[in-house]
Amino acid sequence: MTQGDHAQDGLPRCPWALSTADYVAYHDEEWGRPVRGDRALYERLTLEAFQSGLSWITILRKRDAFRRAFGGFDPAVVADYDETDKARLLADPGIVRNRAKIDAAVGNARLVRDLEGGLTDLLWSFAPQGPRPAPRTLADVPAVTSESTAMAKELRRRGFRFVGPITAYALMQATGMVDDHLATCWRRGGGS
Repeated sequence: MTQGDHAQDGLPRCPWALSTADYVAYHDEEWGRPVRGDRALYERLTLEAFQSGLSWITILRKRDAFRRAFGGFDPAVVADYDETDKARLLADPGIVRNRAKIDAAVGNARLVRDLEGGLTDLLWSFAPQGPRPAPRTLADVPAVTSESTAMAKELRRRGFRFVGPITAYALMQATGMVDDHLATCWRRGGGS
């Protein structure tokens, strides 16, 4: 790694994580760590969908407002949102006010609430089995894999929206279904 691949503490990190303190914290404390639980996974799925077409830092900095706006990402709460709730969300400057994404978040919550077996089992069933080679550079990190394509296809088959293969792969990275920390990153393999 180059000198620029270290934050002020000197730890080697993935280069994408170095531009802001928010990214450093997200990289070090969350990204790539296994996430389970329908509420936590619904949150990540929803935030990844809202990120589509935007930078992740925009979503990351609005996450607390998203949590307030979407009932702590409790799928049972969001599933009961009606047109009044959607109007409230469209008027909330703390979140991304995109009608299609808001409609998808509410519709997806209904699907999660009614999902037999739960979201955790469904999503984690697409996690790659066995170790994969550690990426050496960002160019070695895919945007889409056969697993993310299969996940997106199954989610869409079930009626989920804003869950294409790229979004599905970003979800897999963020929730630890894959470890895309670079080989030289201190977090590789769950480093502490």
